[in-house]
Amino acid sequence: MGLISPPWGVIKNFIMTVFFNGFLFNQVTFFAIIPPIKLPPQTNKNEPTPSIDTVLSMQDLLSKKDGVIKEKSDIIAKKSDVISEQKQRIEILEEYLRLSKVKRFGASSEQTPPEQGNLFNEAEVTAAPEPEPDPLDLSSTDDDKNKKTGRKPFDKKIPRHQVFAYLSDEDKAGAINTFFVKVREELDIVPAKVQILEYMQEKAVFKDEQGNSTIKLADMVKNPIAKAMGSVNLMTYVVVAKYVDGLPLHRLEKIIQRYGGSISRATLANWVIGLANQVQCLVNLLREYQHTGAIIMADETRIQVLKEPDKPASSDKWMWVTLGGPPDKQSVLFDYDPSRAQAIPMRLLEGFKDGYLQADGYAGYNKVCKENNLIRVGCWDHARRKFVEAQKALPKGKKIKASKADMALSFINKLYKIEREIKASTGAKKLAVRQEKSVPVLNKLKKWLEINQPRTAKDGLTGIAMTYLHNQWERLNVYCTDGRLSISNILAENAIRPFAIGRRAWLFADTPAGANASAIHYGLIETALCRMRHKAVYTERKTMPNTCCPIL
Repeated sequence: MGLISPPWGVIKNFIMTVFFNGFLFNQVTFFAIIPPIKLPPQTNKNEPTPSIDTVLSMQDLLSKKDGVIKEKSDIIAKKSDVISEQKQRIEILEEYLRLSKVKRFGASSEQTPPEQGNLFNEAEVTAAPEPEPDPLDLSSTDDDKNKKTGRKPFDKKIPRHQVFAYLSDEDKAGAINTFFVKVREELDIVPAKVQILEYMQEKAVFKDEQGNSTIKLADMVKNPIAKAMGSVNLMTYVVVAKYVDGLPLHRLEKIIQRYGGSISRATLANWVIGLANQVQCLVNLLREYQHTGAIIMADETRIQVLKEPDKPASSDKWMWVTLGGPPDKQSVLFDYDPSRAQAIPMRLLEGFKDGYLQADGYAGYNKVCKENNLIRVGCWDHARRKFVEAQKALPKGKKIKASKADMALSFINKLYKIEREIKASTGAKKLAVRQEKSVPVLNKLKKWLEINQPRTAKDGLTGIAMTYLHNQWERLNVYCTDGRLSISNILAENAIRPFAIGRRAWLFADTPAGANASAIHYGLIETALCRMRHKAVYTERKTMPNTCCPIL
């Protein structure tokens, strides 16, 4: 077999390509980065050699091709990022949509579902606790669990009227004796009776020695509203019906008409405002006395006032509430203001210094805490509520393992369980138990939060809950440093709830004067109810909550 002649033309072209590439791009390692080239079979030994222009043109095409590929790759990467962001945004919006449906059609309870089960393989961390009860409610205490359930007896203070069923003379004929046996008891109500009070003033006529006459008049009971056509009883009925039962004035106008009276809604409103002006001084004294306590709870809620100067009728105005004072004489006070600025807490808490202020995370309280040397106490109800909302917004039927909201709630519910166990204890006992049991739970929750917060979308409901928990962490831990403090701001929220319920009925206040009157009446009524509950509940415990003060 003869020797095969090498393809000198191909070799020459390859050498020229290497030379010009090395010359133009100064690439010493060119041979190392050029991929292997599969040469076509040489068929013609006399094939013409490509020119330098052809080689440069090919190099230019290759360079453009690489640029186009890089540009397309960048576009694909950007679109992938956009798709990921849109997907995450869709998931967040779906969360809000599910939460909106739950708020509109679902149960409003914050109780976590029982099927949530046990998390982290820790027996002490339960994910389905009982709802937090009213601290002033004894119906859920351990001592009452063994009590028999059934119909409760009527209050012995209610007057009793006996209704007798008699035998006829024929039925009693031949009997040696008859007697009566109580068969049943029924609660009866006597409808309101309307009457006209005619005040008759006695006058005595005296004559002196000169024959001059003088008249002496009997003292009359004054009406708090001058020339009012309604009695004090009627005015009291209107105030209680509006601010306790939540009846708007236009309904009260019709109720009075059914009984034969004729009093316009405007007149009723003037009575309410006039009575409020009469007792404003009492509210001022209550606020001064409230500031002598060590702890004040604060909250605020929206109210619509139609004729507030320089404010649109549809804009939000605010009803503020503060609860506090000495443990044996606590008060609940409301205050209306069209603003939610930090100047309002400064005004309401002007005389309260060197104590504890418990509220939600609203930044408007920061200034008064700083200037009055108040320790800010957080509210675990607000922190828990955000995780409950995140839990309710989870997709139904797709849950395989515990969500992050479930995990956070398992820790928080453990804290509430500890509080239920010690709610009847003294302040010193509460402090000791919290240091022993609550602080370790808080440490675990903090560690869990540090690990999981960076992995969670900030705009999602769970991310928002984590952000709130992180930002309020120091304030949320303060309750473990003093046994007099509560884990949440629930008492202030309970105090403001009657106002929120009444607002659903009367919807708005017409004037700022009406809103101020509502604040005064709500404050006096809720203060009276608060003290009634305290005495009724803690008489059995012999001391007021978180103190050694005796029941007065």
